[in-house]
Amino acid sequence: MNMNMNRSAFLGPILILLGVFMFLKGDVSFSSGTIFQYFWPTLFVIPIGVFFHWLYFFIMQRRGVGVLVPGGILLTAGIVCQISALFDIWHLMWPGFMLAVAVGLFELYWFGGRNKYLLIPINILTVMSLLFFAIFSISSIFGTLFHNNSIIAIGLIVVGGLMMVIRGRN
Repeated sequence: MNMNMNRSAFLGPILILLGVFMFLKGDVSFSSGTIFQYFWPTLFVIPIGVFFHWLYFFIMQRRGVGVLVPGGILLTAGIVCQISALFDIWHLMWPGFMLAVAVGLFELYWFGGRNKYLLIPINILTVMSLLFFAIFSISSIFGTLFHNNSIIAIGLIVVGGLMMVIRGRN
């Protein structure tokens, strides 16, 4: 029974991920190359990050807090890479790599001796990452909405015309 529970706990999320991927990318044919192309972070990077966490919490009995730094970095970077690979949004997700370092350092802070000086780089990296996420996301949204300059031109003509009509009435 325990072996079946472990197998379903492992295979269940993978099947869900594959199903969501197939739904979103309906025209992709599956092969081993396709699986590696889209799921290399889940196959290689995320498990190493999980391994470092498992090592700290279960093997080292919470004594070697330093393994959480690469664990947090790899886990966060793996998630960033997985989202980027699935949705092809590398141009939006790159600030996640700065956030990955902040997560690794935050785990060191949280589970370590709570050295308050670690909060300086953690906060700087987090704010920079969130700022870049916001800037590039908003830029991408506006670029998608207004990719045709004729829409902007028509908007400027209408606004300019309204300003002239309103000024003429005064």
